[in-house]
Amino acid sequence: MALPPGASDGGRPRRTGVVAAMHPELAAVLERLPDEQRQRVAGRDFWVGHWHAHEVVAVLSGVGKVAAATTATLLIERFGVDALLFTGTAGGLGDGVRVGDLVLAGEFLQHDMDASPLFPRFEVPLYGRARFATDAALSARLGAAARQVLARASDTLGAHAVAEFALHAPAVHRGLVVSGDRFVATSAESAALRQALPEALAVEMEGAAVAQVCHDYGLPFAALRTVSDRADDSAHVDFMRFIDQVASRYSAAVLEAFFAEL
Repeated sequence: MALPPGASDGGRPRRTGVVAAMHPELAAVLERLPDEQRQRVAGRDFWVGHWHAHEVVAVLSGVGKVAAATTATLLIERFGVDALLFTGTAGGLGDGVRVGDLVLAGEFLQHDMDASPLFPRFEVPLYGRARFATDAALSARLGAAARQVLARASDTLGAHAVAEFALHAPAVHRGLVVSGDRFVATSAESAALRQALPEALAVEMEGAAVAQVCHDYGLPFAALRTVSDRADDSAHVDFMRFIDQVASRYSAAVLEAFFAEL
């Protein structure tokens, strides 16, 4: 029987939705679920299983805000998750946010939302806000797991990957992440985002939509992104290899640490 949205046990989720942004990351997650069962809904495969005895529903979101919002809504309405975690990659924007670092979202904003002059730029109409916060307690647990993993990054990734991508002293950053329905991959675009949103640490394509859905349902949400590039003219270089060698391994290791301590 599905749990009602928002149900939890002493502040700890009973059933957690895990959303991955790329196929290799979902595969890395599924390797940790010994008893996963597939259910296909709305063209998506949802994998229901356990991770360290915690109920987990894992799914690939698809790319973009609409796909992500649909996925989040299905996790809540159809599968009864009471917390949601998003893992994937992002382009770095903030000063000191380097390739191989992890960004823990404190807030999300849609950088392509503009209903002016009826509403201020970035504000979501009828919400009276532009930013949607993640859950502080869930994010703190996810951040602690991320720091554990980065402390042994060489063991997680292997020395070859660390050397290939120059991943020296990776760090966890926490703050504003911005989302939009385009892949930011030029220096001009990233410079424009930094000028308009100087607090933004990273840019991606799904998180703000999931944050808004979770806000509507009152559901705890946390998101952690691996920085794959600097959202500039080199953003496409070795992207899929980075996913395979770095981001997917970070995602699986962080979630392993998260569920082990939950």
